[in-house]
Amino acid sequence: MEYPALVPGILLRRYKRFLADVRLDDGREVVAHCPNTGSMRAVNVPGCRVWLSSSDNPARKLAWTWELIELPQPDGTTAAASVHTGRANRIVEEALRGGWVEELAGQATIRREAAVAGARLDFRLDDDERGSTFVEVKQVTLKEADGHGYFPDAVSARGRKHLEALAALAAQGHRAVLLFCVAHEGIGDVAPAAHLDPAYADTLREVAGRGVEVLARRCEVIREAGVPVAIRLGRRLPVSLFRELGPAVVVD
Repeated sequence: MEYPALVPGILLRRYKRFLADVRLDDGREVVAHCPNTGSMRAVNVPGCRVWLSSSDNPARKLAWTWELIELPQPDGTTAAASVHTGRANRIVEEALRGGWVEELAGQATIRREAAVAGARLDFRLDDDERGSTFVEVKQVTLKEADGHGYFPDAVSARGRKHLEALAALAAQGHRAVLLFCVAHEGIGDVAPAAHLDPAYADTLREVAGRGVEVLARRCEVIREAGVPVAIRLGRRLPVSLFRELGPAVVVD
């Protein structure tokens, strides 16, 4: 997925869930739309560099949208994380249509938003020989102090509902897939966040035993002259269903 021209700045604060104050590199302070309804645990870090997109649509209340944040890592580098949850399905759809997710490649048709099993799932893939595959996408940005990635970043009853819907489809003989779209360059693996939502962790482990496949792919931010210009779904990451939150990573 290609970005529109992005403008850099420094995050001052996020507030009222949908608003963020940002100081642009030219000195202006602007209010940006924050397209993320979650807790944004570990990615709402004032003082970090952020990247905004802009719109000249006069119908919009806010011209700026917060897209990315660059987060400090233990080795002294930074890692970009996408805070725009609405981008995840576009990133995954591009990868599905391009055949870049080998485990889900070769489907004849790809449709967004499938209302099935009492829930609305993100994708339905159909093939005359292999039948239907249902895919639910979850964006992962939570990297905890132990260095590992986790989902969700807060209690998610909706997330548990999606897991049960996937399990019901698997019981009917369909292929059911939970795909973690890891939108943080510094995350190397994913586990259910039992320390934040033990019910979600228990449900994920249960449905994985009932035929639901769990995959994770990390996004790659593509830059030109240091400026993010695109984001793509990249390599597969391991998923650890039974890992608990460990001690913080210590770097000498």
